[in-house]
Amino acid sequence: QLVESGGDSEQVGGALNVSCSVSEFPYSRSHCLAWFRQVPGKKREGVGNIWIGDGRARYADFVEGRFTIFQDSAKNILYLQMNSLKPEDTAMYYCAAQNRPCCSVPACYGIWGQGTQVTVS
Repeated sequence: QLVESGGDSEQVGGALNVSCSVSEFPYSRSHCLAWFRQVPGKKREGVGNIWIGDGRARYADFVEGRFTIFQDSAKNILYLQMNSLKPEDTAMYYCAAQNRPCCSVPACYGIWGQGTQVTVS
């Protein structure tokens, strides 16, 4: 089970830290956790992902160094730190998990959270 939290309304240029609590899922080194986002009427797009085994994160091009994905493996929590927020970052943010190497396509992931809303204005 994945449960996101931390979504909020923020001003342009501000920062938010959203989190994903992982439970009832084997938080092991051979799993990938990812962040996606979706705006109503548009496809869900990948924000970035992290391979639990080595903690290496990869990001979509639009992130442009503004976001950081990191994990607290002791607490089984995944974080997405977002800085320099733009209005186009407004979306529902989802975390997802799979027991295969990371990929950026939503169809790769079989476990999803319910999402947390981020609004930037």
